[in-house]
Amino acid sequence: MKIRAAVLKASPAQAPFAESRPLVIEELDLDPPGPEEVLVRIGAAGLCHSDLSVINGNRPRPVPMVLGHEAAGTVVQVGSAIRDLAPGDRVVMTFQPTCGACLPCAEGRPALCIPGAEANGRGVLMSGDMRLHDGGTDVHHHCGVSAYADHAVVSRHSVVRVDAEDIPFSELALFGCAVQTGVGAVLNTCRVQPGQSVAIVGLGGVGLAALLGAVAAGATEIVAVDLSDDKLALAQELGATRIYNAAEDGLSDRIRTDTGGGVDHAVELAGAAPAFELAYRITRRGGQTVTAGLPAPTAEFRLPAVNVVADERTVKGSYMGSCVPQRDIPRFIRMYRAGQLPVDRLLTRTLRLDEINEGFDLLDRGEAIRQVVVFD
Repeated sequence: MKIRAAVLKASPAQAPFAESRPLVIEELDLDPPGPEEVLVRIGAAGLCHSDLSVINGNRPRPVPMVLGHEAAGTVVQVGSAIRDLAPGDRVVMTFQPTCGACLPCAEGRPALCIPGAEANGRGVLMSGDMRLHDGGTDVHHHCGVSAYADHAVVSRHSVVRVDAEDIPFSELALFGCAVQTGVGAVLNTCRVQPGQSVAIVGLGGVGLAALLGAVAAGATEIVAVDLSDDKLALAQELGATRIYNAAEDGLSDRIRTDTGGGVDHAVELAGAAPAFELAYRITRRGGQTVTAGLPAPTAEFRLPAVNVVADERTVKGSYMGSCVPQRDIPRFIRMYRAGQLPVDRLLTRTLRLDEINEGFDLLDRGEAIRQVVVFD
């Protein structure tokens, strides 16, 4: 079938993207789904730093590629081997497909699926195939999703069926990445308990979702850190008890003093080594520092090794919020309906597909929380 998609032709691209136009709106050919694949009509797809990092070259990926990994839509057709989905089902995309058989999958850690990570790195589906074509040229898939298009063929293991007819696609899409990664980092990776203290360093869509998770977990001290005063003001509205501009001199000492020696959990979501170092410095003795941001592959950080031992410190990574998507996406939707996760507050604006380059300029400048391309 013919589809309309935003295609990344080359990377890295230079900002402003409204001028360089790295994402070109084109008509592509989309193959029918294979036996374990699904054709989905995309309802909405979010603009995320993970997509931006492919555009600007921080995360090299094969091109041409259709980006977009945070999305929700409606099943149109299912492959011959699929029995648990049907046309008309609403689904949320998940950006890490899973095989169910490798060691991480067997351990209940599908976010670390080895074949899924390999397929994502190659820009193919779990089957190893590519269903997108531009004439005689294959077009790569991003994170097994490629949602900046009106339709996508994805692995059955890249979608979660949800009962969410009452939730707009513009909000439902956010559960695929921002909510999974941010809320999951707090609830699954950190396992924050009521009464504990949490710091969130970096207040993009994922960081503010993590803040919502900290509020839902019952944290009584919630520290928010960012360079944007507007984002700090929103964080305070959403439940932060202390806000700090990251540009402030002597910030780590001030936060440690204000929190009585540091926080129980510090979560870095800025995707930058200095932010992670700050998160480490404001974690108390015996506390936990978690990073769920994705910096450039060349980024490094230095930690005082003696503190890891003498302070019994924990340093941990969190990918996809340590989520089990089939369990956690429906759970987070239930929390949203109960008023515990006001995910709609993260939505800055909706876009048309042909406005996507301008949208990435706003994201690159830190002037938007979550923007979502909405398809008719």
